[in-house]
Amino acid sequence: MSSKACERALQYKVGEKIHGFTINQVTPIPELFLTAVKLSHDNTGARYLHLAREDKNNLFSVQFRTTPMDSTGVPHILEHTVLCGSQKYPCRDPFFKMLNRSLSTFMNAFTASDYTLYPFSTQNPKDFQNLLSVYLDAAFFPCLRELDFWQEGWRLEHEDPADPQTPLIFKGIVFNEMKGAFTDNERIFSQHLQNRLLPDHTYSVISGGDPLCIPDLTWEQLKQFHATHYHPSNARFFTYGNFQLEKHLKQIDEEALSKFQKIEPSTIVPAQKPWDKPREYQITCGPDSLATDSSKQTTVSVSFLLPGITNTFEAFALNLLSSLLIGGPNSPFYKALIESGLGTGFSPDVGYNGYTREAYFSVGLQGIAEKDIQTVRNIIDRTIDEVIEKGFEDDRIEALLHKTEIQMKHQSTSFGLTLTSYIASCWNHDGDPVELLKLGNQMAQFRQRLKESPVFLQEKIKQYFKNNQHKLTLSMKPDDKYYEKQTQMETEKLKQKVNSLSRKDKEWIYEKGLELRTQQSKTQDASCLPALRVSDIERTIPFTELDVTLAAGEIPVQYCAQPTNGMVYFRAFSSLNTLPEELKLYVPLFCSVLTKLGCGILNYREQAQQIELKTGGMTVSPHVLPDDSHLDTYEQGVLFSSLCLDRNLPDMMHLWSEIFNNPCFEEEEHFKVLVKMSAQELSNGIPDSGHLYASIRASRTLTPAGDLQETFNGMDQVRLMKRIAEMTDIKPVLRKLPRIKKHLLNCDNMSRCSVNATPQQMSETAKVVERFIKNLGRSKKERKPVRPHVIEKPAYKNGSSGSTYVNGSQIIRKLITDPTFKPCQMKTHFLLPFPVNYVGECVRTVPYTDPDHASLKILARLMTAKFLHTEIREKGGAYGGGAKLSRDGVFTFYSYRDPNSIETLQSFGKAVDWAKSGKFTQQDIDEAKLSVFSAVDAPVAPSDKGMDHFLYGLSDEMKQAHREQLFAVGHDKLIDVSNKYLGIGKCTHGLAVLGPENAKIAKDPSWIIR
Repeated sequence: MSSKACERALQYKVGEKIHGFTINQVTPIPELFLTAVKLSHDNTGARYLHLAREDKNNLFSVQFRTTPMDSTGVPHILEHTVLCGSQKYPCRDPFFKMLNRSLSTFMNAFTASDYTLYPFSTQNPKDFQNLLSVYLDAAFFPCLRELDFWQEGWRLEHEDPADPQTPLIFKGIVFNEMKGAFTDNERIFSQHLQNRLLPDHTYSVISGGDPLCIPDLTWEQLKQFHATHYHPSNARFFTYGNFQLEKHLKQIDEEALSKFQKIEPSTIVPAQKPWDKPREYQITCGPDSLATDSSKQTTVSVSFLLPGITNTFEAFALNLLSSLLIGGPNSPFYKALIESGLGTGFSPDVGYNGYTREAYFSVGLQGIAEKDIQTVRNIIDRTIDEVIEKGFEDDRIEALLHKTEIQMKHQSTSFGLTLTSYIASCWNHDGDPVELLKLGNQMAQFRQRLKESPVFLQEKIKQYFKNNQHKLTLSMKPDDKYYEKQTQMETEKLKQKVNSLSRKDKEWIYEKGLELRTQQSKTQDASCLPALRVSDIERTIPFTELDVTLAAGEIPVQYCAQPTNGMVYFRAFSSLNTLPEELKLYVPLFCSVLTKLGCGILNYREQAQQIELKTGGMTVSPHVLPDDSHLDTYEQGVLFSSLCLDRNLPDMMHLWSEIFNNPCFEEEEHFKVLVKMSAQELSNGIPDSGHLYASIRASRTLTPAGDLQETFNGMDQVRLMKRIAEMTDIKPVLRKLPRIKKHLLNCDNMSRCSVNATPQQMSETAKVVERFIKNLGRSKKERKPVRPHVIEKPAYKNGSSGSTYVNGSQIIRKLITDPTFKPCQMKTHFLLPFPVNYVGECVRTVPYTDPDHASLKILARLMTAKFLHTEIREKGGAYGGGAKLSRDGVFTFYSYRDPNSIETLQSFGKAVDWAKSGKFTQQDIDEAKLSVFSAVDAPVAPSDKGMDHFLYGLSDEMKQAHREQLFAVGHDKLIDVSNKYLGIGKCTHGLAVLGPENAKIAKDPSWIIR
């Protein structure tokens, strides 16, 4: 384990004192390539964990144990409000402002059930100090101004703040966020599950806030909660990466901890008293607008309380046991429940949940008929008995331990964030985070226990499932009037509040509302905040060496040597150019089931087992890739990706050979199961991704690729899957799959492959990949592209415009173009039974290599930070909103969980007028550049290096040219592109709204309602 950061950390001695801290423990953790240093602060008792690792993406986090005793959402509203200004940085909203004054790779804050976490990460040491200063001041010395509490939490305000004649309503960011959160039926179920299973203390309330309780929170209570919970004695500090620990300690002590004395925080969560007999509850939720079968929308699960999460080994063993019980088609509960055909998929929170002081295990089904509740419960009991009797196959246990090994070796770019989240719950309840990270020890101990007692796992099942009286059965069914009732209760609450107001109160509310508006509209002075400058951004990008060779004489394979810890990453891209149009709609379904129906001599269960044993996963997904220089040109295809430990490479490539040459499309029953699960997942995903569905629909008629995007990833796809899931006879759909296979899984349609691995692995890997390509079938007859206009485009080669970093052959991409395409405007409103909207408006602009593309990219950030954030989030009360320019040249305005729709579309128009007027400063432009560059320069994992070249044909030279265009953007160019592309009548716009019925839209004939 030779890395500078780890070696430096190993020099520390236990008992050594540094800047007010004492070192308590220094532990190398070679399996994660890091050294852990544990410290405590002498004066306040604050705990500190530093994980030294040779990773330049450094992370800081501070977490507080926050244990609310009501559902007013006080920890969540506090998390929002501390980020609205502090003693040293009294300007409004330093958090959102720092997004534009930093090159951070991550900045956020999270409220869990029993802790609040504030993490950030960056690759720049100066930036780290700046952000640390802002975060420390926010957490320990926030202003907590009343108007900020009003804006972020809740307030009474006139519908039109300028007109006291309009009715008073509830507004506030968290209030609307939580209303949006509970449009998600899975969220409702999970929330009740935790509240009912752990009813004795803080887990019985909703820490994020119940929209009906949020208006009971007062400003005084908020300040009180901060005083008792946000104290160093109740804090845990975490740093990760290769920056120097001493610097962090000095800054944290000087700027925060030295100003406090130790207290005894009373935030401990007591153990939940075990029940003496099982309990049952029924709850209701909103109807699923896209549910496949309206009579089958019930969810039921059975949950068991498990021991405390601070017993590291017990938690590791139960987590593995849980995966054995529910993971994949070979697990007992998958066979018994999913394949019973009673439901559409597992219930929410299935498996091991280790985020509360005591863990719990839950299993059940969603999408069942109400009459089948008892049947499901019987199946669960019966399955537990069967597992106690039979145990598990050795191969399944091996496959899971193999998965843990891959997780340790696979390098992600946000490893620090993964680690802080992984240890948060255990550390929060005074468990040992270092023990938790020693995964090697836990695996060894697990193997040892199994060797000593082969029935070790069955004993656990007896103890924690069979003989456990702390068992909860929770069922949930839809109520058509659910949202009406919620609205009615909200109206009641509002009436109560308004009726208790005197005339004087009402005048005061009106004045405060105006004051908040004025403050939101004021130009802000953020000069007190630290900032990086544009000159701190690297002028050039590091170039990536790639080698391209022709395998089997015709298919280009891109090799990229990277430090992958002995992992091999393989990808292949196949073209859809010869696929008949009527099969296009079924490509996403084909992709999602291709690796799950069996292949060669393996049935689907054996295939799943092999994939788990030999790979880190095999995925197939449809892609529509834009061209870098023409909006009406694109590439359509399917990407196959997988990863494995190098010792398993031949096995993994053999699996791909079998999937390509001999896929099985016979298993009708299993296909039905997969379709239902897929339809349910798509439907459940809408509350989280509504803005993406709105944007895809809005851009559908702007480019030829837009229609295909909608087909693959839009609401059209969601509705198609719903239709298929409802079919009584699914055979006609199953028969389409072999037809798609003919056009996709052969040598003729294979466009290119890529491999990322260590230099030592390359020659061996090349042989195995060559063999895979040689074994690919060819089609008997030549197939013509369905669309006649195909352009063969090489990724640039050596020479004037070429790349000096790509050696060998070159990749030629077969693009589709449509010379007759005419963009047109369309407005679509998807009716969904949610109380919030998702709004998208898209504009056709210019492709990636056009210099105006760079200007529009900066403009999107500028409009978001300086105009749309205030209009849509602060004033409008939506959870999010802004503008972005995607690689395909479509400029998008969007909002997320938004109480408004038409008003938001008007705000988009105002944003364009604002941009055209040029009312922004050089400082504003520089901030937008910092923000854009922090995304452009986000760290790339070794497994993903070279992907821009492989997928999009972008060479490092093209990326460098684009970088220089970004640097060159100035005031005049920004006004110029606003006028040229965004104004009314300049370029074609498309609009879409997902959300509840809307009288204004219904009256307007230019809208299509679906």
